[in-house]
Amino acid sequence: MSTQHQNIMDSSLSLGRLEINSSIGSRGSRLPGAQVKDKSVPPQVGSQPAAHLNGCVPLSHQVAGHRYGVDKVGILQHPDGTVLKQLQPPPRGPRELQFYSTVYAGDCCDPCLLELQNYLPKYLGTWSSPEKPNDLYLKLEDVTRRFRKPCIMDVKIGQQSYDPFASKEKREQETRKYPLLEEIGFLVLGMRVYKQESNGYVTHDSHYGRGLNKETVKDGLSKFFHNGCCLRKDVVLASMLKIQRILRWFSSQRQFTFYASSLLFVYEGLPSSSSPSPCSPLSDKNTTTAMMSSAANGEEGEGLRQEGVRREQERVLEFNNNIRVTDCGLEARYANHRKGGCARGHHHGNGEALTATTTAALEEGEDNVAWKTCPPQPNGNGTEAEVKMIDFAHVFPSDSQDQGYVYGLKRLLLVLEQVLHAE
Repeated sequence: MSTQHQNIMDSSLSLGRLEINSSIGSRGSRLPGAQVKDKSVPPQVGSQPAAHLNGCVPLSHQVAGHRYGVDKVGILQHPDGTVLKQLQPPPRGPRELQFYSTVYAGDCCDPCLLELQNYLPKYLGTWSSPEKPNDLYLKLEDVTRRFRKPCIMDVKIGQQSYDPFASKEKREQETRKYPLLEEIGFLVLGMRVYKQESNGYVTHDSHYGRGLNKETVKDGLSKFFHNGCCLRKDVVLASMLKIQRILRWFSSQRQFTFYASSLLFVYEGLPSSSSPSPCSPLSDKNTTTAMMSSAANGEEGEGLRQEGVRREQERVLEFNNNIRVTDCGLEARYANHRKGGCARGHHHGNGEALTATTTAALEEGEDNVAWKTCPPQPNGNGTEAEVKMIDFAHVFPSDSQDQGYVYGLKRLLLVLEQVLHAE
């Protein structure tokens, strides 16, 4: 492939949904790692986002990597709604292209690769602009397109972010960025969370993730699942189930080793009236307001208030019971020391590091892990959530299990378990 690649991009880039905004590219200065409130602003009449390369526009919902308007180039969105990721210089770009081409080959009949397709954004080939035919882009599914208010998080998985062919200087540079990666097994590269009460977004960048340690990583990760009113435990559970399926695939595959690859988390920030409330009764502002209003009407209002409390408590109880039932399946899969019955696993307190018991479970190996013989659990409560693998510029052929990625997935599941059981 004789292609000259310009406008270099890093591989750690998150996919997102285009949100047309007349103020794209207007960014103020801020301290590294600072929390940023990103208020959603409707487009003004007559305003149009600046078009680039045959009508493509910058992708606004991006939480990690190089960004358009700040770096030389960022991820673009095609007019048809797909995402365009520019191919990186050799060998990274051709390597990622080869990976996608192998997994999505039209004549692919390898069960391992066919299953892997379920965990990746759909690959739709390559794209280039007539104006710049030598600039090749990967054309990918927009994972967040179906969400109205997508909450997005990019988490790098594995114990090292450099590949075996990296120079000594590159290895030292990557290790300095986050020395705890080898022990923790994952790194939050960025997140963007919709807050219901303010109708806006709060974002955190990679500096935030690099500031998390063993004692704070649980609380740091839980920020992604908090909508300003309550902790979305339904999303935590749905995400764990999807990670569990990816872990099952990694436990058996012997074809690839992944370095500097990420999981992209997406969930719907707007509440759904059709699903049980994941919030505590007093955290539901609409229910609370309605009950307070009806209480002003005397005895009838008091009756309505009590009925509202009863129904809300039933919804919360139903949701919590569903978590307990499904959680039994989760624990049986990735914690070998918890065997038999459906007893609630032990809870981890706020800020508590991974316990010695759960750490020992990780070190027991794969041969006798109980979850390998259990059927997969379906998503509960119709929660709108996605977890997809992204960034494959450092994927290499292998004939053994990818221990680093498996370790990272298990550690991430353990921390999410702590978030799920947080009071």
